[in-house]
Amino acid sequence: MSVVLIGIIFSTIFLSLLSFLGALSLLFKARDTARLIHLLVALAAGTLLGDTFLHLMPEGVESMEPSTFFGVVLFSYVVFFLIEKIIHWHHCHEGDCDIHSYGYMSLLGDGIHNFIDGIILAVAFVSSPYLGVITTFAIALHEIPQELGDFAILIKSGFSKKRALFLNFGAALLSVIGGIVGYFAIISANGLVLYLLPLASGALLYISTTDLVPELRFEKSPTEIAENFAMFCLGISLMYALMFFGL
Repeated sequence: MSVVLIGIIFSTIFLSLLSFLGALSLLFKARDTARLIHLLVALAAGTLLGDTFLHLMPEGVESMEPSTFFGVVLFSYVVFFLIEKIIHWHHCHEGDCDIHSYGYMSLLGDGIHNFIDGIILAVAFVSSPYLGVITTFAIALHEIPQELGDFAILIKSGFSKKRALFLNFGAALLSVIGGIVGYFAIISANGLVLYLLPLASGALLYISTTDLVPELRFEKSPTEIAENFAMFCLGISLMYALMFFGL
């Protein structure tokens, strides 16, 4: 087994285990959990954007013409937009789903999201172990608030705590499958390797700008706005520090 594949498996298992952090939402009041999630979302948004612009894009643009590179980034962004729209349209597009069904929809969306995360990690590790580790860190910060929110949704949908943990972990394990599938797809299609980093860049750019950043627009309190902005800048600063110190 190659070192790269081992790195992918360990990283995706680590991300899967983060699903158990969702149970922490039971320790806080709903209001406190929502505030914590918003702060973590702000941190994750900054981290993912920082990883995209400071690590993945500079690495990828060295291997192809900038116009081609950013064209593929745009293509990837549009594809992920289309995927998300298809998923949302196909499931309960008439607005008549019951609460329990909404829990299963959340699991489906989370599972697909985790599978894609695994593929993104495979791309990063195949490109460079350094990029793989940095991207694992960035995605992990994104996963924590997501798992808190997903677990809360399952509990509100009527699932028991034990079943919610089990189902959430099952959805999280799809990142391992995505990582392995992504790895073997990459090594069997050598001609596509050049396009992997712009594809991953477009994916992370889409997640951060449409999934995370919009969540930060609903704060009205000046204090909360300032706290969110500080966490957002902290996420970017962490990625910049890693680049600056060559870690």
